[in-house]
Amino acid sequence: MSNSVTVRVPARLHLGFLDPSGDADRRFGSLGLPLDEPETVVTLSRSAEDHVAGPDSARAAAHLTTLCRRLGIRARHRLVIEEAIPAHAGLGSGTQIALAVAAALRTLHQLALDTDGDATLLARGGRSGIGIASFASGGVIIDAGKGGSSRPPTVVARLPFPEDWRVVLVLDYKREGLHGAEEVAAFRALPPFPRSSTGEICRQVLTGLMPALMEQDIAAFGAAVSAVQILVGTHFAPAQGGIFTSSRVERVIGGLAEAGAVGIGQSSWGPTGFAFAASQNAAESMVASIAALVPEGIETRIVRGRNHGATISARGLDLVGS
Repeated sequence: MSNSVTVRVPARLHLGFLDPSGDADRRFGSLGLPLDEPETVVTLSRSAEDHVAGPDSARAAAHLTTLCRRLGIRARHRLVIEEAIPAHAGLGSGTQIALAVAAALRTLHQLALDTDGDATLLARGGRSGIGIASFASGGVIIDAGKGGSSRPPTVVARLPFPEDWRVVLVLDYKREGLHGAEEVAAFRALPPFPRSSTGEICRQVLTGLMPALMEQDIAAFGAAVSAVQILVGTHFAPAQGGIFTSSRVERVIGGLAEAGAVGIGQSSWGPTGFAFAASQNAAESMVASIAALVPEGIETRIVRGRNHGATISARGLDLVGS
């Protein structure tokens, strides 16, 4: 048996919904991309008594208790959250810490992984399947939305993200995106999503974004992402105070667009914004050009898209999602 297991799980961008109202019998549908950073990193080991430490430890401890009860595990554990994706920033922190704890526990006790089942147990993937799919593997992910099943949304496409391309994140450490009861109330208060907008989003994804990825055409990719973001962001604007949750992020993102970035938008409820660049050098040049626009409490970070899923290390053996 392994004495210690470390799991590294990626943050993800949520690039937009396909059909938030579900007129075609499958509600939401999502597209997104896991990132190489930030990550959530947890280490689980056997212990004489239960102990949980690190950022987001209360949520992690609750997941560990739920999982042990469901799996009939009576052993005691030491769980350390070594790194954590910022909470309520639109980067999928809740899903990733839940799946990281589940994978660590199952690996430690030599049980088969059940990512979808554990996600359902821990109340993840109620709308988007991007975070769950990011745990399993990387690339640009498209899920078909929620049907009649309680299981997470079905992934219908997954395309590699070009290795040279970069993502510029704009993080606002003074704001949080909607979550919990406020998020539920916001969805209930919004009007039905226009069917014409769903049709246009699906067209942009199928004839714009997907071929652009295969052809590594960042201009076409960016145009499709921006079009989706405008349609989705306009619909959610009444709930979040505009297309962007943070006006400070919006100003910085606007500067990046003027500097040549493409595919600008906000991940989920934000406040994190994003933009795409064709290379590391191009991204660095863009970020340098807007340095004067970046106020205190805002961070710009250049990251890679991630073409693999979670990494599980047990007794020095790395198991990387395919």
